[in-house]
Amino acid sequence: MPDAPEPAAIAARLPCAAQGQPVPEGAPLDDPALYFNRELSWIDFNWRVLFQALDPRVPLLERAGFVAITSSNLDEFFQKRVGGLKRQVVAGVQRLSADGRTPGEQLALIRAAVVSMRRAMGRAWEAVLKPALHARADVVVADWAELSEPQRAALCRHFHEHVYPVLTPLAVDPAHPFPFISDLSLSLAILLRQPGESGQHFARVKIPTQQLGRWVPVPGSAHAHHFLPLDELIRHNLDELFPGMEIDSAHVFRITRNADVTRSTDEAEDLLEVISEELRERRFAPVVRIELEREMPAQARALLLRELELVEDDLYEVDGLIGLGDCAALARLELPAFRFAPWEPAVPAVLAHHAGRAEEDDSLFAVLREQDVLVHHPYDSFSASTLRLIEEAAADPHVVAIKQTIYRTGEESPVVEALLRAAEAGKQVAVLVELQARFDEAANIEWAERLEDAGVHVAYGFVGLKTHAKVALVVRYEQGRPVLYGHIGTGNYHARTARLYADLGLLTCHPAIGTDLVRLFHHLTGHAPDQDYHHLIVAPREMRRDLLARIRREVEHQRAAGNGRILAKMNALDDVEVIQELYRASRAGVPIDLVVRGHTRLRPGLPGYSETIRVVSIVGRFLEHDRVFLFGNGGEPEVLIGSADWRQRNLDERVEAAVPILDPRLKERLIHTLHAALEDNSSAWELRPDGRYVLRQPRAGEPERQYHRRLMCEALARAGRG
Repeated sequence: MPDAPEPAAIAARLPCAAQGQPVPEGAPLDDPALYFNRELSWIDFNWRVLFQALDPRVPLLERAGFVAITSSNLDEFFQKRVGGLKRQVVAGVQRLSADGRTPGEQLALIRAAVVSMRRAMGRAWEAVLKPALHARADVVVADWAELSEPQRAALCRHFHEHVYPVLTPLAVDPAHPFPFISDLSLSLAILLRQPGESGQHFARVKIPTQQLGRWVPVPGSAHAHHFLPLDELIRHNLDELFPGMEIDSAHVFRITRNADVTRSTDEAEDLLEVISEELRERRFAPVVRIELEREMPAQARALLLRELELVEDDLYEVDGLIGLGDCAALARLELPAFRFAPWEPAVPAVLAHHAGRAEEDDSLFAVLREQDVLVHHPYDSFSASTLRLIEEAAADPHVVAIKQTIYRTGEESPVVEALLRAAEAGKQVAVLVELQARFDEAANIEWAERLEDAGVHVAYGFVGLKTHAKVALVVRYEQGRPVLYGHIGTGNYHARTARLYADLGLLTCHPAIGTDLVRLFHHLTGHAPDQDYHHLIVAPREMRRDLLARIRREVEHQRAAGNGRILAKMNALDDVEVIQELYRASRAGVPIDLVVRGHTRLRPGLPGYSETIRVVSIVGRFLEHDRVFLFGNGGEPEVLIGSADWRQRNLDERVEAAVPILDPRLKERLIHTLHAALEDNSSAWELRPDGRYVLRQPRAGEPERQYHRRLMCEALARAGRG
């Protein structure tokens, strides 16, 4: 194979969707030219994800995984963002975005950007990764025409025995209405005719990938891993389904439905009933996109558009495989040479059992009585820290109560299992289960019902507000009095994603923070919002106010002593009021560094507005999900972690919690971590004023500094394994 192009050269060819507009002289801070479009900025983020699939530095199977992630991200974007914009268009909404565009104008720009991205995704898979998997890893994804006659015969037998009984061919004619088509399911659109007749008939066959998987192993192959897509197998055995008919054409298509359905909760008496009804509605929500093979005949595509109530702009032609998210299964093949080297999260030495403490108590509670503990997943072990707190609390006879929020936790949750054991042991357990967590509603309803059946006090959050705070509280009696142990984090209590998502958590028994957690849970379970907090900062009541006050305070320090400083790390930044306050701080000369993984409306480096603001994005092996905020505070830095991004939805529409890090050692560690992110010259992208992201690379003679590898090494050192 020819030498792969350099990563920087590949990165330089990526399109830029959120192109900045010229800023008029003297423009006020609400001028649309000062903002990137949020949706187009998100598309640029997904380009950075797709880059991982093109980057020759990334192991081959992981690159296939990044194609799948890019595709799945785009699916969710259509379900939520495009679906929401389409609903606004139908409702006649003409409200302009911060960058001055109507919903209809945004949809037109999104379509142009997505057409380019979908074409690039297809090329990445068909022209780059599929041949490379064959040549280097002996993983072959075949077309029917590439198979030998014995292989075809064996696959036809497999079809007849295992696939044929599952299929349900559905004709469309005056006696057979157009069938319901489920969200993101693959189907074949088939045109067929009676022998000797000219009129064509239409039929649809659903590809049962959910039941049978997408990849059918090819029998008798000399290759280590040889697969045929299930849709190819079905397409070439349609005569079994339609005996006596002539098949004129059969082409794959897939639809995407709107997940941004209207939720009427103003008068809701039962939030559980509202969310359950929403899940039922979502199955039948309007279709917002159809993807189909480019070769599909005009008659078939016209029928699909008509029956699904779509227009041409909703149609996306695809060359090659539709549903690239299924490449995730290939990325999980057991081929270690083509995967990232295994990473086992480290157990910090302070959390290791038998750490040499004089007292007999070797529990996590004994550790936390001595010091706060900061954990950073997946570098630090989730099971040995956050999960350990809940499991030890469930088993400890001195623990009388456990309280926790659950936003996303997975189908199998050791955290919830520990809470169930605690309730069965007679402890008081109270859990806030957020039923409105998008795409996790069904799982959360099931967990809520199991918890209630076990005697847990379950609350479902608030009408009109999502509870996104990541907090837990343990009440333990020691020497006749209650001692409060808490966890405040940036990520979900999800054991599986804790190995993939980078999140921070503070474990503490600080009395004032514990009292704050008690008050927060009183608010969450008892609807008592007027709480006074010593250290916690809670949205929506006070977080926006406190954030703006801290930014303004840095302006005062800059003017008084020239030492203003803001350094923040988050997932996304789109709140206009916060951005305007950052622009004012930049005008005053405050140095501002922002590490923003995903989209941002803020335009850095604009003369007269944001000259002192730098924005970088890190995309790599782990998903950057932590939120940490540094304010210089006149030489006495204040560092906070929390669940909220600087987004309007986090500050105004969710219950969020942030906490200052009080221990000087932990504060210094977080400051070091922030600077490590800024110093990355390998996987960090720097945002330019015009909207382009430029991949950093080491200068001549400069060592490579890769953020994720650096934090892995530091975690091993903290565990005494470095």
